Amino acid sequence: MVNVIAPVLSHAGADPDHIALRCAQRSWTYAQLRDAALACAQDLRTKGAGPGDRVLLIAPTVPEFVITYLGIQALGAVVVPVNTMSTRAELEYFIGEAGCSLVVAWHELGPAAAEAAAAHGVSHLSLTEGAQVGGGDIPGVVCDRVSNDVAALVFTSGTTGRPKGAELTVGNLLSAGDVSARLCDCTPDDRVGTGLPLFHVFGQAAVLMSALTAGATVSLLARFTAKGMLDMLRRDRLTIMCGVPTMWNAMLHDAGDAAAADFAQLRLAVSGGASLPAEVARAFQQKFGCSLLEGYGLTETTAVATFSGASAPPGTVGQAVFDTQIEIREGTGKPVGANTAGEVYVKGPTVMRGYHNRPDATSAVLSADGWLRTGDIGELDSAGNLRIVDRAKDLIIRGGYNVYPSEVEATLYEHPDIVEAAVVGIPHPHYGEEVAAVVVVRPGSPHDGPAVTAWSRERLSAYKIPRIVQFVDELPKGSTGKIIKRAIDREPLAKIAADQAANTTPSA
Repeated sequence: MVNVIAPVLSHAGADPDHIALRCAQRSWTYAQLRDAALACAQDLRTKGAGPGDRVLLIAPTVPEFVITYLGIQALGAVVVPVNTMSTRAELEYFIGEAGCSLVVAWHELGPAAAEAAAAHGVSHLSLTEGAQVGGGDIPGVVCDRVSNDVAALVFTSGTTGRPKGAELTVGNLLSAGDVSARLCDCTPDDRVGTGLPLFHVFGQAAVLMSALTAGATVSLLARFTAKGMLDMLRRDRLTIMCGVPTMWNAMLHDAGDAAAADFAQLRLAVSGGASLPAEVARAFQQKFGCSLLEGYGLTETTAVATFSGASAPPGTVGQAVFDTQIEIREGTGKPVGANTAGEVYVKGPTVMRGYHNRPDATSAVLSADGWLRTGDIGELDSAGNLRIVDRAKDLIIRGGYNVYPSEVEATLYEHPDIVEAAVVGIPHPHYGEEVAAVVVVRPGSPHDGPAVTAWSRERLSAYKIPRIVQFVDELPKGSTGKIIKRAIDREPLAKIAADQAANTTPSA
């Protein structure tokens, strides 16, 4: 049978009493998860949903999200998972863009979902704790699909216009689960934990599908906090944790006097979603006594494209994953040699089918032979390890020189007092752009921009040094904990730049 729920059905038959899902309050065995998902599918049938229909799903990282997600898959419908912080206007856009016929929303999220559903004249269901667990008498048969059927529409962040719905197929999701499980050597004996939002492709494909494919137990944290993740790590004796760099950084600072021996069962942490600063990785591995490995992927690659592995050189995100190819190409589309920067292209079984109802946007990034143009700048070493230099759109050009923010950020993270950093370009009358850094420091640390600039001068070429430094209490973050640079207020940075320009003459 070809269906995203197939791994759960298989494990429920082979080991029905093995724990599949766990939260602080309760757990579900594989048999209970299967039965709950099939009961959900039947409930959706009674509401008029059927194969191919799009169902908007709005819920935090709770077991009920998983049950509903799998129920939609069993039905043969298409799940459209969206951010729980979406406004009514955003939800109306998602419903209209995806052509949803049903909205399922977590009961604590307020009236926005119901109002958006009403505006489109579609049904709305409220999702509550303790989803129904049926028995063997559940009617209905799981829909047998084909690999290229769309299983999920996952909207991109919309940094270059309105969000687009990436069509992820049944084959994409099954491949992502299989590849991720193999990369992590995940087995039924593993206990996987995450505080990532499941509506995001990382949590949904590389974590949830990976754990369920392997028959492991997955622990869910509805809202990430460092304390909550540490509590879950200890309580559920996690063997694998998955998150983004800001999560590892927060856990490092909250772990206090804990030592690696306190987390002896933890063997692996998997990082994604943003570039992992080398200093954060080193400190985390030392504190927690586990490997911290980095993966690279996009919504359009169902979260997976490369994985670092234990032998990958520092600063790289590893080699192409199973059955996947990576190429670096110049502006004309011609592949370049080793250790030469260019745009990253990906081809493999996790590459999306296209953007929903956006043929022009699809053809702009996806070739007829299956190569995806990522918009990321990277280079491959002679062994095929990928180093992501930066997003093409984040590139800063100062006086004709290319400055990649991720390189500057990695250097800033080595500063003993800097906890978080984001580097952006600010317009400059002489250089075109100037390098600016927005940083968060440890409580009690001195706030001295010139000192940060001087410290960077010892470690970076002159044109890369952040000469504009702003200190803030926190940086804007998205639902995964990833720093959102487009949300950084540029006005204070522009004022610092103007004040400096009024008092100095241009220098290298």
